[in-house]
Amino acid sequence: MAVIMSGLRAAGLAGLVGLMGCAGTQDASERRFAPEYLGVETRMMDSDLVNFRVAMRGARDEADVIAYARCAAAQYALIRGYGFARHLRTNVTREGGISRADAVYTISPALPRGLRTIDSEVVVADCEEQNIPTV
Repeated sequence: MAVIMSGLRAAGLAGLVGLMGCAGTQDASERRFAPEYLGVETRMMDSDLVNFRVAMRGARDEADVIAYARCAAAQYALIRGYGFARHLRTNVTREGGISRADAVYTISPALPRGLRTIDSEVVVADCEEQNIPTV
């Protein structure tokens, strides 16, 4: 009986130590994410059609650079006096450690049709919370 209890305690302790190791790894990976936002280039293509080109270093994946472009689009819509934007397309490239997104959005004062619409005020607030710069 003592041998079984001792074995269970050892297994429990090993599992606890293993879990502590996982938690430490997760925290370390979050601390390592320190992106460098390299800027936004904005080009009007038409009165309500806008192209955003963003670049960043240290993106974990495509989602990071896409979020940066989305933040730029949301802020731009607000600057222009519009409350909404609709995502049309985003092309992402990565070269030499720099991730780039070339995104196109329509901006409008009312909620546009489509599935990929954004409420600019909500998105800008989220960007601020995540420390993603806007225009």
